[in-house]
Amino acid sequence: MISMLKRELGILLLVGCLILASVPAALCRSPAPTVYVAGDGSGDFNCDGKDDHIQINQALKFVADNSEYTTVHLKGPFTYVIDDTLLIGSNTILEGDSTAVIKLVDHAGWVPMKPLIQQMSNSGNNNIVIRGFEVNVNHDGNTEFAKGDGYYNVIYFLHCKNVKVYGMYMHDGHGDGLRIKYGENVRFYNNKIYKLGHDGLFAIQCQNVKAWNNTITCRTNSGLRIWNSNHVKFHDNVIDSFYHWSAGGPGIQVEKSAGTMDDIEIYDNVIHNTYGPGIWLFNYDSSATKDKGKNVHIHHNVFYSTGTNPSITWVGGIVASGFHDTLIENNVFDSAYHVAIVNMYPDGYSPDYSSKYKTIVRNNIIVNTQTRTKSPSGTGYGIINYLPETHSFAISYNCLYKNFAGNYKNCVSKADIYVNPLFVDQKNHDYHLQSVSGHWNEKKWVKDNVHSPCIDAGYPSSDYSKEPEDNGNRINIGRYGNTIYASKSKH
Repeated sequence: MISMLKRELGILLLVGCLILASVPAALCRSPAPTVYVAGDGSGDFNCDGKDDHIQINQALKFVADNSEYTTVHLKGPFTYVIDDTLLIGSNTILEGDSTAVIKLVDHAGWVPMKPLIQQMSNSGNNNIVIRGFEVNVNHDGNTEFAKGDGYYNVIYFLHCKNVKVYGMYMHDGHGDGLRIKYGENVRFYNNKIYKLGHDGLFAIQCQNVKAWNNTITCRTNSGLRIWNSNHVKFHDNVIDSFYHWSAGGPGIQVEKSAGTMDDIEIYDNVIHNTYGPGIWLFNYDSSATKDKGKNVHIHHNVFYSTGTNPSITWVGGIVASGFHDTLIENNVFDSAYHVAIVNMYPDGYSPDYSSKYKTIVRNNIIVNTQTRTKSPSGTGYGIINYLPETHSFAISYNCLYKNFAGNYKNCVSKADIYVNPLFVDQKNHDYHLQSVSGHWNEKKWVKDNVHSPCIDAGYPSSDYSKEPEDNGNRINIGRYGNTIYASKSKH
């Protein structure tokens, strides 16, 4: 009798085990919509610090295969070392704790354009979010390859729509942060980018691209870059570099060959100490037509100490060519190397001699322009036109002061002023204008003993409606003209 009971109990246990073995994997995971990856055994997928791409890809595939799940969460504190690309599908969020780190293995030896993160489908995936964690691209552990040659981009997406990358810390790499080609509705914001090996964001033939509130230290190339992309807004970013031969190029790079680029807006950025120019705006080749590259609007930015590179001539605040009706207004340029604003083609690029291009420059403050390091003779002007046969400036209602070589070269102004703008604290880069009626100090209105001549001195037809009363019914020159932080008029 006892042996029979033991036999029946054994059969029941065996059946129970078979039933449990047949339970779908989803029932063994955290409840929808999130699955967890961890390094301490507490996750749905668990890593050990070696070949962790295997478990992370299992988690990403699980989400892709189970529509009730949306999110893969990387737990911290842990460093997930990967030796292969992470593949993300549509309608998927890849997120992590701020202490979760994706790190490229030493001596990875990948082929060019193989990124750390890529979409699953070659035809593209949609509705992708990447947020919240750190990516250490391990530059010093992968010195076999040069920077800027396509190695180890953090993210590379093709044909993807509705992409968001935010709250990330990406650093020490050979390539781009987010490289996206043929994309639509791209959002790149609140990221910290430090010494990657190419661009922080590189959007190629994309539509509807926005980047804001990023802090970027460039290496090898630019902070934000677009090529043949349209409907673009770059705003409220802080972009700088460092003084070294590897330090990079422009803060923002806008380039065109055959695509249409007629809706580009760059505003409210602080761009400083860049190795190349603050902004580089140019036709990549002479095949691009004039009507497809126009109406770029660059406004309310601060540029200081841009263009430190001692080995090239095309440095400065804004270096532009090949775009028509570019409007540059209400910016501050302080201590640019070579020139604040210039029409020029860098060496190796040929101008389009078949078209005429105009750039409008108004309501800007340009001060303390200094000579460039390479071939300094004839440099240090506020505005220069090296392309008078094909390019022209319409210059008016700017303030220029203490530019080393003078204010203009190969161009003239209709109505500029040449006086000290009376910044609140130029040394510490506070470019508010002093006012006897009050300037904004980021907390309250403060009255000064002197009054800036740039107040109520801008282009008469410019909008001033955002300026606080008393606004004198005319826009202020400089960064804060037609903003709620504009210094007040005399009563």
